[in-house]
Amino acid sequence: MSENFEIRREVVVPGTPEQIWAAIAAETAGWMFPSPLEIPADGSRPDSPIIATWEPPSELAIHMQGPDGWFNNLEYVVEARDESTAVVRYVHAGVFAEDWDNQYDGASKHTDFYLHSLGQYVQYFAGRPTTYVAAEGPEASSAPDAMDTLRGALGIARDTTVDDTLTVNVPGIGTIEAIVDYVDDWFIGLRTDNALLRFYGRNAFGGNVDAAHHLFAADADADAATAAWRAWLAGVFA
Repeated sequence: MSENFEIRREVVVPGTPEQIWAAIAAETAGWMFPSPLEIPADGSRPDSPIIATWEPPSELAIHMQGPDGWFNNLEYVVEARDESTAVVRYVHAGVFAEDWDNQYDGASKHTDFYLHSLGQYVQYFAGRPTTYVAAEGPEASSAPDAMDTLRGALGIARDTTVDDTLTVNVPGIGTIEAIVDYVDDWFIGLRTDNALLRFYGRNAFGGNVDAAHHLFAADADADAATAAWRAWLAGVFA
């Protein structure tokens, strides 16, 4: 049976309203995943029926409708807090058709991680061209203890905290030196000089452990990086 949901957040993001607006309107590949919207080069309102509100740099709303009362609405309000930070008020409302509790829990936890990644992107990589790489873990990564296995492979101990550093070797990419910018039971975020590396413990919500990375190096190769991370995950969970 379908049931409505609503997720609300208010977060402080380092950056100007203009930088944050650009990130949520046109640069989602830098912190979440690529948007299907095609933003005109001049930053004008896209020609799309799903845009409900387009008021740069303060308000964006995307409303999607479907049959049988289905809908999925995303709304952002950005307000300057001082010269270097802004408040982002976010609302995600829609319909879950089944397994409401599990889907809501997963969506709520993903929201916190994505909004954190928004702040990391705006603070360290705003406006840089992005290569988005997604690699799904193997079936073995659906096990209940899969995130423990992943943490071990990354060298993350139970006492590892944000701002700790680590080194991990990924064949095909090389030795990566990274700062831990997010870590909990479900997600791991690592930041390097040229990337935001994101790991999703979707095994907790009926899926696998996945990787979705945002690469900002000018010479980033999406196909090679995808293959390397997919092979690394397969080795971790072999």
